[in-house]
Amino acid sequence: MDERRGELLQGTLEMLVLKTLSLEPTHGWGIGQRIQQVSRDVFQVNQGSIYPALQRMVGRGWLASEWRVTENGRRARYYELTAKGRRQLEAELHEWRRSSGAVNWILKAQLEEGAA
Repeated sequence: MDERRGELLQGTLEMLVLKTLSLEPTHGWGIGQRIQQVSRDVFQVNQGSIYPALQRMVGRGWLASEWRVTENGRRARYYELTAKGRRQLEAELHEWRRSSGAVNWILKAQLEEGAA
């Protein structure tokens, strides 16, 4: 089995967290669960990656956080997108589309007749 199964592409975690939080505020564990669910179990975010990423994004002003009570009655820090975070998400989505389009062009490329 491929050892990399479930790994996020480098540099995509923050974009996926921003996108997840654009849907609704939630806690760190919920963010990881939502990414796994929406990716149909392709991506699995471990808690050791998500919490440092959340702290970086709070520090950059992309997220706000506050303590709330979860649906299970436990206290958890909930995160939500700020206006700056929404702008960052749009910028990251634009760059993702540009980069993934370029990768697709390369993958579809064929040698032209007479080249080489």
